[in-house]
Amino acid sequence: MRETLDTLSIGHLQLLQAKDGYRYSLDPVLLTFFASVQKGATVFDLGTGSGVLPLLLACRSEAREFVGIEIQTSLAERAVRNVELNGYQGRITILHHDIRDLKGTIAGGGADLVVSNPPYRHPGSGRVSTKEERTAARHEVFGGLVDFIAAASWLLRNGGRFAVIYLAERLSELLFEMTSAGLEPKRLRMVHPRQGKDARMVLVEGCKGGRSGLRVEEPLYVYAASGSGRNYSTEILQMYGSPSD
Repeated sequence: MRETLDTLSIGHLQLLQAKDGYRYSLDPVLLTFFASVQKGATVFDLGTGSGVLPLLLACRSEAREFVGIEIQTSLAERAVRNVELNGYQGRITILHHDIRDLKGTIAGGGADLVVSNPPYRHPGSGRVSTKEERTAARHEVFGGLVDFIAAASWLLRNGGRFAVIYLAERLSELLFEMTSAGLEPKRLRMVHPRQGKDARMVLVEGCKGGRSGLRVEEPLYVYAASGSGRNYSTEILQMYGSPSD
C-alpha cells in the first residue's frame, strides 16, 4: 500500500499514512486536548489506527506509558513504525489485538486513563468507503460501542477515566452504555461545525465508579463565524499552534 509521510504541527510529529486508506482526522486532536492526562499515568488507546492519538498525548503530557490496541494488521504495523519514527519506543507500545478479547491478554484494573475514537457508524449505514481500512475505522466492523466501553471498563482502575469522541446523534446511547458499565459521565462538550449549526460530535469523559454529577462545558466550534469559509476557529488554531489572527 502506498504511503505518505506527513508532518503534524503539534509536536512536529512525523506520521506515515496510507495514501488511499485510513488517514487521521481532527477527532484525535480534539480528544487529545479534552482528555485529562495525569503525570505518571498509564494510558490505553482502543482502536489506535496509525498511532496518532498516543503520539499526540505523549508529546503533550507527562504520562508514563501508552498502549495502543489495533485489530487491523496494516494499521498496527504502521503504528509501530510511527512510534519508532518519532522515537517514542520507550513510552508507547502497540498491540495487534482485538479489543473484544482483552481479558486473556491484559490484566484488568491497571489503567489510569483509556481514550478512544471508535467507529461510530452501524455496518452499512452512512457513506461506506470501498477502502477496507477506512470502512473499519468508521463502521462497527470489529466491535461496536458496547465492546469499546466494556474494554475500557475492564482496563481501568477504580477512579480511572475514560475519554471518548463520538457522534452527537448517538449521545443518549453513549451515556447509557457508559453508565451501565460503571463509567459515570463527568464531563461533556458538544462539538459544532460553527456557531448556529447543530453539533455533529461530542466529547465525553467518565470516571469508573464515580458519583453522579455531569459538567456540561462550553461548546467547541471547529470553524470561525459564518462567512469566513472553512477557516478554523481561534480555539482550533491554538490547538495546532497556529496564529489566531
